Amino acid sequence: MNLSVSDRLHAAAAPIWEKCLRHPFVTGIGDGTLDVEKFRFFMLQDYLYLFDYAKVFALGVVKARDPRLMRLFARNVDAVLGGEMNIHRAYMKRLGITEEQVLAVQPALDNLSYTHYMLSVASAGTPMEIIASILACSWSYAEIGKTLAKIPGAIDHPFYGEWIRGYAGEEYAATNDDLIHLMNELTKDASKEQLEHLCDIFVNCSRYELGFWQMSWEMRL
Repeated sequence: MNLSVSDRLHAAAAPIWEKCLRHPFVTGIGDGTLDVEKFRFFMLQDYLYLFDYAKVFALGVVKARDPRLMRLFARNVDAVLGGEMNIHRAYMKRLGITEEQVLAVQPALDNLSYTHYMLSVASAGTPMEIIASILACSWSYAEIGKTLAKIPGAIDHPFYGEWIRGYAGEEYAATNDDLIHLMNELTKDASKEQLEHLCDIFVNCSRYELGFWQMSWEMRL
C-alpha cells in the first residue's frame, strides 16, 4: 500500500513527536502539575511565535496562483490571529497580562530561530514548502491536545483544561485536517527530490517544536 505524503511526513517525525508527548512540560499540562510561571513564559513566547506563524500563511497568499488556494491561506491567517490567539488572550487575562506587555517581551533565541527558519522556507519556496513548515506545528499540537484530553479529568482542570480543550476540539482538528489534505493535494505530482526536501523541512520544524517545549521548561531566553 502506498503511503500518502502526509503519512510519510508523520512517520518521519513520529520519534520526535513522541518525545514531545513525554516532555515534562507537556505531561505537566496533562496532569495539572506544571508550574504556572513556566506556563506563563510559554504563553508569552508562543503568542509572539503566532504572529510570525501567521506571516508564513500570509506568504502562502503571495505565492499561490490559484484563487481557491489564496483564500485557504487567507482563512488560516484569520484562524491564527482571530482564533488560536484567543486561547492565549484568555490566559493572559487570567494571568493579568496585557497585549502591550506581551509585545514588550524579548523573544527567546529558540523562538527567533524557529520562526526565522519557517519564514526563510516560505520566502524561498512554493506553497508545498510553506505547508510543510506550518504543518509540523499544527499537527503536533492536534496530537498533543487529543492525547492529553484522554487523561481522566484533564479537560476539566480549572487552569489547564481550557488549553487542552482548545487543541483537542473539533474546530482545531478540522483546520488541521484541511492542512493535511492540502499537503497531499499539492504534492500529488512532486518528485522524489521534492518529497525528500519537504520531509527535511517537516522534521526540522518538529525538532524546533521539541526545542520550544524545552526552552519553555527552562524558561530560557
